[in-house]
Parts: sequence; structure tokens; C-alpha cells
Amino acid sequence: MVVAGSKGSKINISQVIACVGQQNVEGKRIPFGFRHRTLPHFIKDDYGPESKGFVENSYLAGLTPSEFFFHAMGGREGLIDTAVKTAETGYIQRRLIKAMESVMVNYDGTVRNSLGQLVQLR
Repeated sequence: MVVAGSKGSKINISQVIACVGQQNVEGKRIPFGFRHRTLPHFIKDDYGPESKGFVENSYLAGLTPSEFFFHAMGGREGLIDTAVKTAETGYIQRRLIKAMESVMVNYDGTVRNSLGQLVQLR
């Protein structure tokens, strides 16, 4: 399905087999939170890859609890982006339809507005 282009990507295959990789929130590595730690699982001021959101395991091998938390952080941001983009796209479509409702194609093939002004030739 990946080769045919119908579903998934090479990245999805590598996440299942090899490793999930770096998880980002707002385009950056996982930031420090309370008491200079990303999660309670890590010591203070730990800059190691695991503590900053790198998921070394694959989906096939299974994620550790801290890897799962980091993955959930990135996934939550993706869901919010999808919801916001869907709303924005719908609003843009509504405005376009409203702006174009008086425009029509005449019998001579020209596109004109409600005042008869030419918008487009064939």
C-alpha cells in the first residue's frame, strides 16, 4: 500500500519496524517543565535524548511509559492542528461561495457578475 501510494508512508513503516524518533511540541524538542524536568521519570537538567522526547523503541517492540507520554504530547498537538485547519478551510470555502454567488456562466461562454460585468472570457 505504501509503494502504491494509497496508504501510509516510508516513515510509518520505519516507525513500526525501527524506531518512532524525536517527538516535538510546537516544532521544538520537549521543553523542561516543573523543576527543570520534562517528566518526573528524569533527573533535574537531564539533556539526554530520552529525556527530551526521543522515542528509541518501535511500535512493534512497544513504547516505555515515558516514550508513550512524549508520543501522546506530539499526537495531541496533531489533533488540535487538524481540528483548527478543518474549521479554517470551511470558513474560507463559505466566504468564497458567498463572494461567487452572483457570478454565472452565460450562453456565450463568458463569466459575468449580477451587474453583467465581464469577469472572465472562455
